[in-house]
Amino acid sequence: MKKVAIIMGSDSDLPVVKKAADTLASFSVPYEMHVYSAHRTPVQAHEFSLNARNNGFGVIIAAAGMAAHLAGSLAANTTLPVIGIPMKSSTFTNGIDALLSTVQMPSGIPVATVAVDGAVNAALLAIEILAVHDADLAAKLDAKRAADAEKVLQKDAALQ
Repeated sequence: MKKVAIIMGSDSDLPVVKKAADTLASFSVPYEMHVYSAHRTPVQAHEFSLNARNNGFGVIIAAAGMAAHLAGSLAANTTLPVIGIPMKSSTFTNGIDALLSTVQMPSGIPVATVAVDGAVNAALLAIEILAVHDADLAAKLDAKRAADAEKVLQKDAALQ
């Protein structure tokens, strides 16, 4: 199975990004986490994304706030799917600035973008991408969806 890379622009992103790691682990999907900044460690970020496919990765998750260029800069150096997690910051508008920076990519360099601080959905999207060619992983996703639906139906039944 291919690995998932989780790259965060700062270790202050770890409390949110850990939710992606926990979700991947719950599906037994191998992953690596790194702190690389698009602006403070551009050489390392470039080298990582340039070599990601050869190093066994199938998807990259990138989390960054403020200028939030990390996902785009990684996507510019690989044709692997890159999923951006825009991160909230106390400086501006609760992550709307990061959301816009992550989602507004030029034509030809796509970045899939989840909600602000949406680490769980980023991990689930990465798992869905890997599950395209992995029937066991797809079955685990189907089981999770069924269990999630059952929880909602139980809550509905409790209201009746």
